[in-house]
Amino acid sequence: MSEADTKQSKPSQDMSGAQADLAQKNARMLSTVLLVVCAMVGLSFASVPLYSVFCRVTGWGGTTQVSEVLPSPDEIIDRDITVRFDGNTARDLPWNFRPEKISIKVKLGERGFANFIAVNRAQTPTAGTATFNVTPLKAGKYFHKIQCFCFDEQILQPNQKVNMPVLFYVDPKLHDDRNMDDVTTITLSYSFFKTDSDGLEQALDAFYEAE
Repeated sequence: MSEADTKQSKPSQDMSGAQADLAQKNARMLSTVLLVVCAMVGLSFASVPLYSVFCRVTGWGGTTQVSEVLPSPDEIIDRDITVRFDGNTARDLPWNFRPEKISIKVKLGERGFANFIAVNRAQTPTAGTATFNVTPLKAGKYFHKIQCFCFDEQILQPNQKVNMPVLFYVDPKLHDDRNMDDVTTITLSYSFFKTDSDGLEQALDAFYEAE
């Protein structure tokens, strides 16, 4: 092959190599997009346990955090937060569900305790699952639960009345967040749905669509 032919073929080879690289990049991008789409679809059909785990980890949409221990006494900060409590039930769940107290005051890092009361008005055992969040939504990552009935499905026997306690604290780190300077009240809300009901699925769908 002459030197002129060699010079002419080299640009063709370079162009072919560039096209091959571009095709590989496009294939990788397509694979990534497909994985993301699959993940989103899977999330939209997530079960209640997956929803709970995901939200606890991220604090998404005002969802609270989960901790195993309280802060040490020397971490408590002398800043009062009023914590209000709210309880609701879906129409197809024959329960009365309400907080025992409307609100309490706690200092940052201090142990907080709330009790909710549930009564099954049906003549048959009924299972319920609670969704939960706090407002303002930005407070979710600072609200830590140590013990809560909302971690598990609840089954009440006919006419059974039960106490449903919540042990929590508000993270002292909230004090260092200038975006939280205006927060003096946090509302903790629960909504009970009949387990495996359309209402529960709709509530989870609305949660994801809101984000």
